[in-house]
Amino acid sequence: MDIILIPGFWLDGSSWDEVVPALRAAGHTTFPLTLPGLESRDVDRSSITLRDHIDAVVSVIDSLGPDQVVLVGHSGGGDIAHGVVDARPDRVARVVYVDTGPLGDGGVINDELPSRGGEIPLPDWSEFSDEHLTDLDDRLRAAFRERAVPEPLHVAIDPQSLHNDARYDVPVTIIACGFTADQVRSWIDQGEPEVLELAKIRQVDLVDLPTGHWPQFTRPADLAATILAAIS
Repeated sequence: MDIILIPGFWLDGSSWDEVVPALRAAGHTTFPLTLPGLESRDVDRSSITLRDHIDAVVSVIDSLGPDQVVLVGHSGGGDIAHGVVDARPDRVARVVYVDTGPLGDGGVINDELPSRGGEIPLPDWSEFSDEHLTDLDDRLRAAFRERAVPEPLHVAIDPQSLHNDARYDVPVTIIACGFTADQVRSWIDQGEPEVLELAKIRQVDLVDLPTGHWPQFTRPADLAATILAAIS
C-alpha cells in the first residue's frame, strides 16, 4: 500500500523519519511530504494557500497510478488530507488522522496563531496547552524548534472548500493523543461544532495513543504500530 504522510504545521517530510522504517518493514511504500513553502526558512511563502497544499498532495496521488492510497495527516495536515479526500475520494482507501480530525466546509485550520510577514513562526511553548506538550521533553523541544519552518499564513486562515459528498464514504481512523477517544464520542453525541464533519463520515474508528500532540517525536514506534493496525 502507498502511504502518504502529511506533516502538521512547521514540519517537513523528515518529521516522519522515526515512523517510516516500521511502515516500510511491513511492506508499504511511504511518501513523507514536504509541502510548498516548508522546503526552507528562506523561501517566500506569503502567497502559498491552503489549496496549494491540497493540490500538492493530489498531484502525488495522481502520479501513483490507479491504485488506492492511505493518507496519514498530523494536526493541520489532517485538514489538508480531508481536502484531498474531497478531490479524490475514489483514490483513498483510508485516512488516518493523528491527533486531529476532518475540517468541514468553510472552516479554517487556525486563525489565532500569531503571524508576521505572511507566515507563522513556531510560537513559544507557553502558547501550547499542557496536553499538547505531554512527553515533549527539553531535548525533543530543542530538536523541534531547530527543524521548525514558518507555516504559510494562508494555509492556516483560508476557508476549507469542499464539494464532494463521496468524501463521507472514505473510512477514517482518529488516533487520539492530546484528547481521548471517549471525548470524541462525547463531542459527537453533543453535536459539538468541531466534530460535525466527522459525524457525517460513515465509518470512523477511534484509537487512543496517550501522549502529546507530536507522537511522531514522543512515541514514534507506537505511532507506527497504530497506523499499521489502522490500515491492516
